[in-house]
Amino acid sequence: MKTDLSAYNNDWYDEGAGLLKRTLWFFVNALFFINPANPLSGIKVWWLRQFGATIGTGVVVKPGVNIKYPWKLTIGDHVWIGERVWIDNLDRVTIGSHCCLSQEALLLCGNHNYRVSTFDLKVSPIVLYEGVWIGARAMVTGGVVCESHAVLAAGSVASASLDAYGVYRGNPAVKVKERLG
Repeated sequence: MKTDLSAYNNDWYDEGAGLLKRTLWFFVNALFFINPANPLSGIKVWWLRQFGATIGTGVVVKPGVNIKYPWKLTIGDHVWIGERVWIDNLDRVTIGSHCCLSQEALLLCGNHNYRVSTFDLKVSPIVLYEGVWIGARAMVTGGVVCESHAVLAAGSVASASLDAYGVYRGNPAVKVKERLG
């Protein structure tokens, strides 16, 4: 089977907002989030709320963060989002309270089906429960649920759900030990 990108069609996909809102968000995201010259977390939280995100108190958003669709984002209290984190939320992303996304972590809700010639888009939500820590340059893929206080080590890839209090490492990530409380 050969890939035929000329036949690709994702007309079924709903971005969750109209063209005007998506266009406005594109510019706000570029100016206030992706732009590393803006260190002001409070302004970023305000903008996220204006575009429909549900955001708790004490949320810290560092410079260089890229968020696809804030209207598909829920963040609990006292969450830290590190430098250059990319939340590519083509589907819902829910981040529980007291979670930490370290530098350059990736939350990727979308992928493509390489088993069909049309390379169809596939999307699935991501859920991070309370106290989850996603290490620097680690990746969480669509459909993954990280249970309470799970840890994904730096540079690791979670393509399957993580157990509560488990520490995971590698690609694909495997449980290496328990997180002690």
